[in-house]
Amino acid sequence: MASVLLVTGAMVTASSFAQTVFAQSVPVPKPAPKGRDGGASAGGPAVTGATQTPPNPVIPDPRRNVPSSIFQTFDANQKAQAAKVSAYLSSLQTLVGNFVQVGPDGSKTQGDFYIQKPGKVRFEYDAPSPIDIVADGSSLVVRDRKLATQDVYPLSQTPLRFLLSDRIDLMKDTNVVNVSADDVFVSVTIEEKQALVGTSRLLLMFGAKDGQLKQWTVTDPQGYDTTIAVYNLDSSKKLDPSMFKIDFTNYGPSPG
Repeated sequence: MASVLLVTGAMVTASSFAQTVFAQSVPVPKPAPKGRDGGASAGGPAVTGATQTPPNPVIPDPRRNVPSSIFQTFDANQKAQAAKVSAYLSSLQTLVGNFVQVGPDGSKTQGDFYIQKPGKVRFEYDAPSPIDIVADGSSLVVRDRKLATQDVYPLSQTPLRFLLSDRIDLMKDTNVVNVSADDVFVSVTIEEKQALVGTSRLLLMFGAKDGQLKQWTVTDPQGYDTTIAVYNLDSSKKLDPSMFKIDFTNYGPSPG
């Protein structure tokens, strides 16, 4: 179950979720090489029959220290970058594609994802992983097809809510602690502090040239990172609403 941190672990308040989904003793991953893969372009629908090679996710340096202050200020360029990201996220209604996930221990998994805003998402992991993650607009489940079990959590307590909001202004609606840009990426870091759990972060990265979503990194309160890079993006597909329904009949709660 540790592989499913991509959307859930960092910003939930329930300690049982952390233990079930990602809590484990794992080494902190080493920083990625300086070289960066530009990832996928989401400028329009993917061309039928033409797929892109899975990108090599950019793993943030685990030793990084993101400034955090209630007095954090941003210059005009940073505010403009955040506004562009907000406009892009708000413009999306559906998004379909593939993902590559790198866990805290460096392990890689892949799969497909489907987003229908507001609040609905489905992540399907490729075999041999038995995991699906489904959000129906209010709840999110981490499902194990092999065991026929699932854990249910409020969508409002996961970092996915920022990506799945119908409209969002990052500077007003979230606690942005860092905005940076270079020739490859525009990056926005959101931080949340919870008294019982600790501090967690969500790092969103967008293409500097096309402005499209490339990857995100969830950092849990223990400092472990899980990074998800997305590619073969298509924002034009109509999705079947039934794929976002949570099945409480064939899937029961996880034991314990």
